[in-house]
Amino acid sequence: MYSASTPSRPAEPDEHPAAVLFDRDDTLISDTGYIADPDLVRPMPGAREQLRRLRRAGIRTGIVSNQSGVASGRISPAQLAAVNARVEDLLGPFDTWQVCVHGPADGCACRKPEPGLVLDAAAALGVDPSRCVVIGDIGSDVEAALAAGAAAVLVPTPRTRPAETERARRLAAVAPDLSRAVTLALAGPRTGRSSRE
Repeated sequence: MYSASTPSRPAEPDEHPAAVLFDRDDTLISDTGYIADPDLVRPMPGAREQLRRLRRAGIRTGIVSNQSGVASGRISPAQLAAVNARVEDLLGPFDTWQVCVHGPADGCACRKPEPGLVLDAAAALGVDPSRCVVIGDIGSDVEAALAAGAAAVLVPTPRTRPAETERARRLAAVAPDLSRAVTLALAGPRTGRSSRE
């Protein structure tokens, strides 16, 4: 796993979350498989606007992403770094990046649905995980958030399994798009967790 972050600052004592952490593929950028070419990075609809909305509200943003293509040899660490730099150029700046490059069989503590990426992001930002909201497109994003003590909002895509959506409706929140997901996140971690909209 690698990580990068900006220096921490004290969390504001209000109802907003201290940080919103995003999955990368099919949440912030279109998932076209194992993306090795920065020129293939395409932001998801509304991603720029919703990130600006959070930053204007003073909420820190981060990325928590599984990238097993490195472990399998489909992409190199240098290619991953170049793609992430392009994401940063198009959608950043992000306050922290937490990326797991292990494969499913590696038994690491960072690969979602394990909580490591979320815990590391919260630690890098100097905030309690309970003041974070994770927004992602599949069940492992929700599971990682809840295991870390954070709230979660699922934004399903055609790749999201129906069972993942139903489980998220019971345990977290489900939103039809990034705009609604950010609205739920801005309502605060507790509200985000309990919403069924």
